Amino acid sequence: MPARGFLSIAVAATAWGTGGAVAALLYRTSGLGPIAVSWWRFAIGAAILSAIVTMRRRRTPLIAHSSPVAVAVAVAVVRRHRTPLARRRWGTLAAIGVGLAVYQTAFYGAVAHTGLAVGTVVTLGAGPVLIAFGARVTMGERLGRPGMAAVALALAGLVLLTGGSTEAGTRPALGIGLALLSAAGYAVVTLLTRSRGTAGRPYDTALAGFVVGGVCLLPLALAEGLLPGSVAYGAGTVAWLLYLGAVPSALAYGLFFAGLARVRAATASVVALLEPVVAAGIAVTLLGERLSGAAVAGTAVLLGAVAALVATERAAPATVPGSAAPESTVPGSAAPESTVPESAAPAALPGSVVPTTVPEDEAAAR
Repeated sequence: MPARGFLSIAVAATAWGTGGAVAALLYRTSGLGPIAVSWWRFAIGAAILSAIVTMRRRRTPLIAHSSPVAVAVAVAVVRRHRTPLARRRWGTLAAIGVGLAVYQTAFYGAVAHTGLAVGTVVTLGAGPVLIAFGARVTMGERLGRPGMAAVALALAGLVLLTGGSTEAGTRPALGIGLALLSAAGYAVVTLLTRSRGTAGRPYDTALAGFVVGGVCLLPLALAEGLLPGSVAYGAGTVAWLLYLGAVPSALAYGLFFAGLARVRAATASVVALLEPVVAAGIAVTLLGERLSGAAVAGTAVLLGAVAALVATERAAPATVPGSAAPESTVPGSAAPESTVPESAAPAALPGSVVPTTVPEDEAAAR
């Protein structure tokens, strides 16, 4: 497994780990509810991603370096084939956006009804299992016995890390159901990004997903109170919302999707379990909380599982599902293997005219 893919997902998980503490702070001090905070996260993240995509598009003037004849031919070919390709890509991105909205909203509901510990364990624990099964069925990805053992070890570490709470919640059955729904949304986002050729343009994928997710969450956020009268419009509230939209959202999902182009789906979901480790570290160092012996052991086990899985992946041949027929190429033409770095791919939204054969296969998402 290329180190760049692992690093992208590890940084994304670290950013997600800081998001929980910031969101909890906003709940207590701003007067905004969980869904409203999620909507602002999508909205601010979409604005930042839009700026990133625009800048990257201006920095990739592929047409300027091509001959007029080549440009004319490429434009004619893309116009001929872009309608079915655009429809398929927009459908994929819409599904990713819905998956993001379901993942976020169902997780908050699970925490509300069953408690933070159980909601986290079920959501983050079921995610790798669903992703490993889905990757095997849809893409033929096999972790093998060492990989499956690492997944099991990571789940055991997650249970130890977050299982110290005796909180049962108000409606445990509903909470567990919502946690499983959240895990399913996470699995859909991961598998679609990995398999459908959206990995080559991570920030385009994240932008489209955030726009769709924001639209899905808007009615719920309005019902909850998008701008409640008690909200404190202080500099701190604005700063934390901007941080939540920039770092755990725009940056993290862009990196996660980029990493999925180089890392197997199940491996990525296990590496992303670094998120609760980071959250626990923040709780200890910044919030003055103490970890139990089981939580410390769980942290060690989880980190060991991630390290073992990384070693297993490095020994396996790299595969990039979807690169056999990336959507940036004309149907029927030879599809180059997706070994071009993500930064070399042109940043353009689906359906735009980009006369290039650079693979679009990428890797975004939590």
